[in-house]
Amino acid sequence: MIDDLDLGFDEQERGEKGRHRRGFVNRRNGKSGGKSGGGHGKTIFALFMALVLLGGIGGGAFYGFDRIRNHFVTPDFDGPGTGEALVDVKQGDTATDIGNSLYDAGVVKSTKAFVEAADDNALSKNIQVGRYKVRKEMRATDALALLLDPKSRVVNGVTIPEGMITLAIYDLLAKETKIPVAEFKAAAKDPVKLGVPEFWFNRKDGKKGPRSLEGFLYPATYELPPKATAPQILSLMVDKFLDVTGEMKFVETVEADRGISPYEALITASIAQAESVNHEDMPKVARVIYNRVYTDRYHCKCLEIDSAINYWLRLQGKDPKDSDILKQSELNDPRNPYRTHGADGLTITPISNPGEDALKGAMSPPNGTWVYFMTIDKKGTMGYGTTDAEYRGLIRKMCTNGVLSGENCR
Repeated sequence: MIDDLDLGFDEQERGEKGRHRRGFVNRRNGKSGGKSGGGHGKTIFALFMALVLLGGIGGGAFYGFDRIRNHFVTPDFDGPGTGEALVDVKQGDTATDIGNSLYDAGVVKSTKAFVEAADDNALSKNIQVGRYKVRKEMRATDALALLLDPKSRVVNGVTIPEGMITLAIYDLLAKETKIPVAEFKAAAKDPVKLGVPEFWFNRKDGKKGPRSLEGFLYPATYELPPKATAPQILSLMVDKFLDVTGEMKFVETVEADRGISPYEALITASIAQAESVNHEDMPKVARVIYNRVYTDRYHCKCLEIDSAINYWLRLQGKDPKDSDILKQSELNDPRNPYRTHGADGLTITPISNPGEDALKGAMSPPNGTWVYFMTIDKKGTMGYGTTDAEYRGLIRKMCTNGVLSGENCR
């Protein structure tokens, strides 16, 4: 009898692909059809009949009712969402197709939630084919609102990954826009002209270095205006950096809590981004950097990190090298302006373009006395230490797990 009511306990949450397909397509094509006249009535009747049947089962009634209730309560997130996701709407997509894409991208909690939101909003037929920038874990109605907002549509989008260096960004932008790399390099020679405020290049540590655009090209997805020039595109990315750091009060917090310049904190964030495999390690790595450079806990006020050396190699068009094959002559090369072995202080510029987590980690790192951080396995797990004994223990773990080899493990 329950089966005859078509309650569909085994139906997947992505749900109801056939039921909503035809009506949505008709509405998008300008035809009538709207909602199925008896859809809600049938649902209520089915629920009522199920309750009547389950009422005679005695103690099992509560369990059965719970199953039915969960079936009829559509899974949906209850917030506006966080982060960023890209979703494509293709020609001929139904509400279910779009809902599936949103579900697969982690935007909505269930396809059914989006289908119901589309059914309840006559404007859903106006969703256009294209790529949309939305947020993860959104309420279905909010996701629909973004798909109907022309500002969410990525007309000519390009995504800049976290930690990418400027030279690699220029290559990526040139590929996407057909603008020569040389034009991006030429525009980058004057970061202030692109919108970086002069004060960002002030330092309290006395170090001198070039005014580099490195660190100011915020990693995100950008919708590029038609016929945008290289300076305009780079300015968009600088503006995004200023917006993000402004919202988190990066400058004010660093100056008040860290006692260093915002540029020094940006350099620290870029190093934490380059050295960390997992985002949760970025704040601790930032703390290690501060402990090495600004305290007396380490044997020198130097960084002694390989990522800075590899950055210099990449600036010269060379491939980066693993730690266990870098030579002492390369580590201590006096011609390398990014040398961190035998040279005190931070690097002369940032060495990557950090994302939000790295910036927050450099702005507000956890308390700790660590002066060592090492990737101790091939999964990217980070280990930390304060003493020489802890350092040797980390080295043994690296050798055991195959991260280090050769001379380092003898």
